[in-house]
Amino acid sequence: MSINTGINTENRTIIVDGLSRLLADTYTLYLKTHNYHWNVTGPMFTSLHALFEQQYIELAGAVDLIAERIRALGEFAPGSYQAYAKLTAIKEETDVPNAENMLKNLLDSHEIIIRHARELLQTTAIETDEVTSDLLTQRMEFHEKNAWMMRSLLG
Repeated sequence: MSINTGINTENRTIIVDGLSRLLADTYTLYLKTHNYHWNVTGPMFTSLHALFEQQYIELAGAVDLIAERIRALGEFAPGSYQAYAKLTAIKEETDVPNAENMLKNLLDSHEIIIRHARELLQTTAIETDEVTSDLLTQRMEFHEKNAWMMRSLLG
């Protein structure tokens, strides 16, 4: 069935491709943050354990919002580790770093997502899609705030 919501096919493709990358980045960060929540140790355990939990819960909700936006635009959302691995620029965590390196890794990941969201937001395709524009703005706000928190904790 064709879609006629005022976003042409070319723009919709650009937007969906960007959202798919954002979805992969967000899911990868969700997994990394959940891993760190389980495995953080050290003198900041209690505060980092709680912070990481807040973040992965919010990221889980964001994954759903992004995937549903892709579906609303008429495409299927990627939903496998293999697809995410191809789409994301965020490095998967295979070790258990110390707390400071966890913070550094999360900071880097949040900044990657901010850059990807900003790139999509600055495309001409997004000018016809206020809903995705709003979603991207909200995602950037979350990630910028968390990047600030990570930088503050790192001193």
